Order: sequence, then C-alpha cells, then structure tokens
Amino acid sequence: MAVPTRYRERLAARCNGNLIVTVDKDHCLLIFPLPDWEDVERKLVRLPSLNKAVRRMLRIMVGYATEVEMDASGRILVSRELREFASLEKNVMLVGQGNKFELWDEATWNDKCDEWLDDDDDDGELPEGLENISFYSG
Repeated sequence: MAVPTRYRERLAARCNGNLIVTVDKDHCLLIFPLPDWEDVERKLVRLPSLNKAVRRMLRIMVGYATEVEMDASGRILVSRELREFASLEKNVMLVGQGNKFELWDEATWNDKCDEWLDDDDDDGELPEGLENISFYSG
C-alpha cells in the first residue's frame, strides 16, 4: 500500500516514516504515526484492566499493533494477518481521520458508507461540544 504523495512529507517530518498499523472493530486497519500511537497506547493501558471491554480492546488493538516503515516511495508493507483481518484484496481506500488513517477494502468501504448515510437510527443526541460546531458558514 502506498501513502498518497500529499501526506508523505508530513509523515516523514512527524515520525520519520515510522508508523503503527493495527485493527479496528469495524474490520478496517488503523495507521498511526508512531508518536500518535504511543499517546493512544499510553491512554489505553491506563484504563481499568478489570473492565471486560477494556481488556478486549487492549487485546485487539495493542495485540495487533505492528510497526512498519514507509519507504522512499511512500509504500508500507502490511502483514498477511492484518490484510486478512480487514479483508483487503486488490482495491483499497485510505481515509484520513485527523491523527490517523483508516485502510479499508474498497467494496467494504462503499457498503459501510451507504449504511452510514442510510442510518436513521441515531438518538439525535450529539456528544458534548459537537453541538456547537457548524459545518456551514453564513
């Protein structure tokens, strides 16, 4: 998988091309610059380990975390087990998410987007702080 050119320079400056790839419960892969992953991992391991959901998240996210290095052409080598977890075949989607990327099988991404756009099952309540954000000017 190759990181798009527009992100390569920032990743090289931020983490010298050192990235962490791990799994997400939506069956995509998460790709973090190493310093950002270290922050996430520190927060995860501070959570109460007696909590079953926390233990599950630690086992999955930290257990699958794999360090990779971006080469001069922006390519990273994703292990077979990570590709299998996310059902990555020939066509993939790399989706920027602020401090990380999500790597999806293209067909799965398209299906999920359709599902999310059609989902009317939200309870109408936004998390604190989000209700004050405006996506439109004027």
